[in-house]
Amino acid sequence: MIFDRKNLDDNALIAIYKKLLYPRVVEEKMLILLRQGRIGKWFSGIGQEAIAVGAALAMHPDEYILPMHRNLGVFTTRGVPFNRLMGQWTGKASGFTKGRDRSFHFGTQEHKIIGMISHLGPQMALADGIALADVLSKNKKATLVFTGEGGTSEGDFHEAVNIAAVWNLPVIFLIENNAYALSTPTHEQYRAKKLVDKAIGYGIEGRQLNGNNILEMYYAISEIAHSIRQRPRPVLVECKTFRIRGHEEASGTKYVPPELIAEWQDRDPVRSFENYLISQGALRPEWIPFLRDEILKEIDPVIDKVLMEKDIRPNVFTELGDVYKPFTRPSFKLSPKSQVIRYIDALRDGLLLSMERYPNLVLMGQDIAEYGGVFKVTENFHEFFGKERVRNTPLCESGVIGAAMGLSLNGYKAVVEMQFADFVSSGFTQVVNNLAKTHYRWGQNVDVVIRMPTGAGTAGGPFHSQSNEAWFTKTPGLKVVYPAFPADAKGLMMSAIADPNPVMYFEHKYLYRNLTGEVPDGEIFVEIGKARVVKKGTQATIIAYGYAVHWALEYLSNHPELSIEIIDLRSLQPWDCATVMASVKKTNRALVLHEDTLTSGFGAEVAATISEKCFKELAAPVMRCASLDTPVPMDKGLESQFLGKSRLEKVMQQLLAY
Repeated sequence: MIFDRKNLDDNALIAIYKKLLYPRVVEEKMLILLRQGRIGKWFSGIGQEAIAVGAALAMHPDEYILPMHRNLGVFTTRGVPFNRLMGQWTGKASGFTKGRDRSFHFGTQEHKIIGMISHLGPQMALADGIALADVLSKNKKATLVFTGEGGTSEGDFHEAVNIAAVWNLPVIFLIENNAYALSTPTHEQYRAKKLVDKAIGYGIEGRQLNGNNILEMYYAISEIAHSIRQRPRPVLVECKTFRIRGHEEASGTKYVPPELIAEWQDRDPVRSFENYLISQGALRPEWIPFLRDEILKEIDPVIDKVLMEKDIRPNVFTELGDVYKPFTRPSFKLSPKSQVIRYIDALRDGLLLSMERYPNLVLMGQDIAEYGGVFKVTENFHEFFGKERVRNTPLCESGVIGAAMGLSLNGYKAVVEMQFADFVSSGFTQVVNNLAKTHYRWGQNVDVVIRMPTGAGTAGGPFHSQSNEAWFTKTPGLKVVYPAFPADAKGLMMSAIADPNPVMYFEHKYLYRNLTGEVPDGEIFVEIGKARVVKKGTQATIIAYGYAVHWALEYLSNHPELSIEIIDLRSLQPWDCATVMASVKKTNRALVLHEDTLTSGFGAEVAATISEKCFKELAAPVMRCASLDTPVPMDKGLESQFLGKSRLEKVMQQLLAY
């Protein structure tokens, strides 16, 4: 291995060596503790330290790094306190996630590190959003994100690199090619001779580095980072290295030829650099055990102290309280003036006012700029706010949602338009694992709203008409709203954008231009989680949301002889249990009505809660009316039969006659 010290003096070389040695000594200690059963799982980065340490040294302290589970050197080089790392690894309250996650699955804004989740690919798109925030703020900064050679097989890799290339984002995509993804060798992972060649397909630069050479890593990443700070663009870097130990310690290395391990042990980054420093006269052999002992003297007392810390005492209120970041609606003065406008115009008004209120708000989606989106909700927005803040995106839902989260991590707010709610399935991991779980895991807010044009009634068929709100109402950490009226569409939009938690905002396509209503001028913030009694009654309660509220109103217009109370939930997560229970206790009968399919629809949760809390007051079983348990058909007649509206009359007769 050839080292080039360039202009580094002996003291600088020794300083780098200490940074390289530190994670090695810590890891060796962790392996001892693992064998002793004093810690749980461990993902060893032994043999790969030069990548993490060299790259971290090259980045400015205020630039974000997104490492993986074998990059202890990033955390130690950035100066993350060892007691907090130890607390994290042992599940203590002193860790970053309060025992809720393990290993390096956390972030720390203080040290500008955003940790991974177990789904290896999604973090790359977060780097795009972080870098985009720097570009919009005119900060000359670079962002560094790690992945492995196995991660390059995931669609998230393609989406993230493609977005960065199209938008000229200053991101270094660093691939640690350590030869095996768990037990899968590279020849079963990809056909390219070099992973760095993938850069050609994206029209970006690529560099292949010796990942075991600490000086090569340091100088190359320094040079790349300096360049993209001045001229923003992504660069793909492949670092050749080897994973000496198993994917994690329990998996072992029996699948690796022994001669291959021996070959790479000869290229050990710590030992190779030690030999170089000795040859340069910068390091004496007798200093090495002394330096190792100094590290052990530092970490051993910390380890003992953390292991003696009390176990976390479970507290239900604490756990539930940390799922969402606390939020209070902004204060506002309700305008005495109002006008009758369409549902779609109320949405537009809420978005426009929010764009004016929050200069750090960015809208993203396919065709939302000049074209105005497929439903024209954002038509002409780019003329008011520019294409930097009203951004057309490539067709890649996962990458765009991840970029939205990255924007939030770096001080921005984001609204993402799904062209159709159905298409969010392509970004499912980002929504339910990244957006939803981040605040609970390490206290980071995620200011992202995902607009979901939803619902049937337009002969859109199985892939443009689904009511998929139940996919998200069962995912803790997400808020879900579904307005039925123009005023609520505006007010919930403004509240969703103001809220620091991720919000799935469902808006029914059929209502866009077929429903009008009186909407206050100016700002209005409707409380998320608060239902509205649309019509009072005494004989029964219909609990509905979205388009189904209008089915209920139509039913009552056809039956003026009935006194039926109608509740519009407006929010599904959280939902207003108190208002529903109060109504049912008054009317003694309940029907839950929604457009989604019957089985496991959100109405099942409402019905179960009513049965539990109002059993003694019920004069009839709680009934549900929903759509058939089939995909949404395209033919108008089939679609009408599918929708729960076609069975509402019959179900209401059964409820009232019981």
